[in-house]
Amino acid sequence: MAHEIIALIAQYGLLLVFLKVLVEQAGVPVPAVPTLVVAGALAATDRLPVSGVVLAAVLACLVGDLAWYAAGRRFGSGVMRTICRISLSPDSCVKQSELRFQRWRGRVLLIAKFVPGLSTVAPPLVGAMGLRLPTFLLLDGLGSLLWAGLAVGLGYAFAAQIDVVLATLASAGTFAFELLLVLLALYIAVKWWQRRRLLLALRMARITVDELNQAIAGGRSPIVVDVRSQPARLLDSRVIPGALLADLDSVGRTLQDIPPDRELVIYCSCPNEVSAAKAAKLLMALGYRRVRPLLGGLDAWDSAGYAIERLPSDPAADGDDSLHLTA
Repeated sequence: MAHEIIALIAQYGLLLVFLKVLVEQAGVPVPAVPTLVVAGALAATDRLPVSGVVLAAVLACLVGDLAWYAAGRRFGSGVMRTICRISLSPDSCVKQSELRFQRWRGRVLLIAKFVPGLSTVAPPLVGAMGLRLPTFLLLDGLGSLLWAGLAVGLGYAFAAQIDVVLATLASAGTFAFELLLVLLALYIAVKWWQRRRLLLALRMARITVDELNQAIAGGRSPIVVDVRSQPARLLDSRVIPGALLADLDSVGRTLQDIPPDRELVIYCSCPNEVSAAKAAKLLMALGYRRVRPLLGGLDAWDSAGYAIERLPSDPAADGDDSLHLTA
């Protein structure tokens, strides 16, 4: 089986490179780098054109990323939540991307392909944040060229060693192919178990949006805390009226003057209220006794028709040359 796959790469290399990279950019957890490295090794022996391999990879990146970018422009934060619900690591999917975006802005596209998980999330994120199409194509094209060029270049430079590996795989036949499938299945299983274990660890009583609304209307006035990151609030400016703005790193400092017996309701907009549950755990460890995440988070509150306010746009973001926010 391995021998046939290698023969297919040699015969239909450019098409396979294009399809493999396109599938990865679509979000399927199947890495394309090994294919690019093999294609680079084949290019070193004149079995594939090296420029054609790089061009096919970059074109596939642009096609896949442009689709995600358009989805981000059209659906905004909704497409981000969809990506992270199907991600193997939904709790960190958007969080890590937002942190890198906060530092790099649109230039995050230059490094996105080198960071696991960020490659799929970055295009819709910058699309939702309003990055202009020409700037997106330039930055994404350069980032894709760097990523594909490095992988193909490694294969080209170490062609002799890779030929030995390919020969070994070919001689191993079906066993090698089955071993690769088993390793891939194990990787997916481990990521699923990590996700499951995190959700179990953060399992706690939630408060529903109806209960929160009744508490506010009844004069109990629990303190509501928004623990989304700053980039998340730029992406989605909705807030529950009167909510304190914090994040996981600053929530303890933000609430340091609040008595520990006050009722706290924590919300976010991430899958399974993971960030809100983490913040609640942290606050409980600091001595707060009445802390509950909001079930369904900000989306559930808005969907129920309760009052929503909008945050003003960030002037620093508006003035960034690499990112232009839409009105």
